[in-house]
Amino acid sequence: MKTPNSAVKKVIIVGGGAAGWLTAAILASARPDLTITLIESPDVKILGVGEGTWPTMRNTLQQIGISELQFVTACDASFKQGTSFHNWLDDISPHQYYHPFSLPLDYPNPALGSWWQHYQGQQSFAHSTTSQAILCDHSRAPKQPQTPPFAGVVNYGYHLDAHKFAMLLQNHATQYLGVTHLSDHIQAISGSTDGPIESVTGRSQGEIYGDLFIDCSGFAARLIGQHYGTELRSCEQTLANNSAVAMPVNYQQANSDIASVTRSTAQDYGWIWDIGLPTRKGVGYVFSDEHCSREEALSTLGEYIRHDVTSEDDPDLSQARFFNFKPGYRETLWRHNCVAIGTSAGFLEPLEASALVMIEMAAGHLAEQMPATSEQFEPAARQFNQLFTQRWQRAVDFLKLHYVLSHRRHNTYWRQMTALETTSQQLRDWLSLWQSRMPLGSDFPLREELFPAASFQYVLYGMGQSTQTALNGNPHSLHQAYEQLRHLCHQQLNGLPSNRELLSALSVLN
Repeated sequence: MKTPNSAVKKVIIVGGGAAGWLTAAILASARPDLTITLIESPDVKILGVGEGTWPTMRNTLQQIGISELQFVTACDASFKQGTSFHNWLDDISPHQYYHPFSLPLDYPNPALGSWWQHYQGQQSFAHSTTSQAILCDHSRAPKQPQTPPFAGVVNYGYHLDAHKFAMLLQNHATQYLGVTHLSDHIQAISGSTDGPIESVTGRSQGEIYGDLFIDCSGFAARLIGQHYGTELRSCEQTLANNSAVAMPVNYQQANSDIASVTRSTAQDYGWIWDIGLPTRKGVGYVFSDEHCSREEALSTLGEYIRHDVTSEDDPDLSQARFFNFKPGYRETLWRHNCVAIGTSAGFLEPLEASALVMIEMAAGHLAEQMPATSEQFEPAARQFNQLFTQRWQRAVDFLKLHYVLSHRRHNTYWRQMTALETTSQQLRDWLSLWQSRMPLGSDFPLREELFPAASFQYVLYGMGQSTQTALNGNPHSLHQAYEQLRHLCHQQLNGLPSNRELLSALSVLN
């Protein structure tokens, strides 16, 4: 039995996969004074459908001590510079826009939106304000082979094989960071549902005691959901997608270009992701099973692959895997001495790849603000829950923005997804304000925003919205910045290798 004010020394992580092992590595590297044990069930397979990261992953890898070369080669990774959206505006004419990772020129100049509309409106916002758009047009890499690790000519994250990433993190955490790995299935949890967890009981290891328990058990939410009964706040009325079918796809040719972006293509009942890795692609259809059957979803995915010029002609659809999820999040993520991280905390949908960055943020916050004693769990929990509830709300609003701006209203699915009544009051307020000005940093007061104002700008203007305002500020300075950007585009386009060329050069160094 724990004393009311015992020191926090032993952390137990229940669940492996990317969430468990990334959390373990972040905590162990930042807090070597803690004893960290990860319990991974041999009965549970990780989801591992393929992942995209935010640029934050570069700092995370540095902090936990994994080199970029090791990461890229071990995880079959490629370089990601943002997302390319296709046919989201309507279902009639082709339309494409980018949400790149680099900030717009002269950011955060509040006059940029009105300047772009007055002088460069015939060109997309991303192409007018960053060199990254044209680099993505040509599948260019974000750096040269001689560029130092984790540095880039433009901002970038990664695409990766989720299974291989989890294995890399496991090996690194256990061999270099002192994390203990137990392969065991949790059968029981000791402790009142109104108080702290005392221990968990494994099928083979018996009782395992800890001071703080981290639930990384995925959708099962073994601790936060099953033990404590903490409810999931449903987002189904706002974000209807609750199913996906995914599969690996071979390239048409071994030397096919590796896209510098996640490709997202709107469909009748959702959207298809297309992620390029060095040896294959990961392709999947996210949809609402209320509006679309599994058979129709698989057929749609097959048609997409067969019509994609970079994919193999005859995909083996038997490799496709279906999974279901409930879009939502827990407002109480930390209860007593239990913290939920990963899909046990919540899951919305893979649009904009927010899953891994939420894990990074949660584990980073915990590492930085780990309570010294059990007496401090309650105040730490209140702070954590308030902050991450705001982040989940922000993620919901940002994802919904992609849908509500669409003109697709040809069926019940898109009418539901584009209806203003299914958005939050906050998003409706922003949409009203952004009719006369661009999204500004002051709209987003969190210290570490999940999505900065620039992300909202790229989506808002990419989807054809305009801000009805007179030109303000000094257009001359923006003209100059634009001319410098054009020169920079020319230099980078000529000086940067393709994604595949860079990855081939790095493979030689390994």
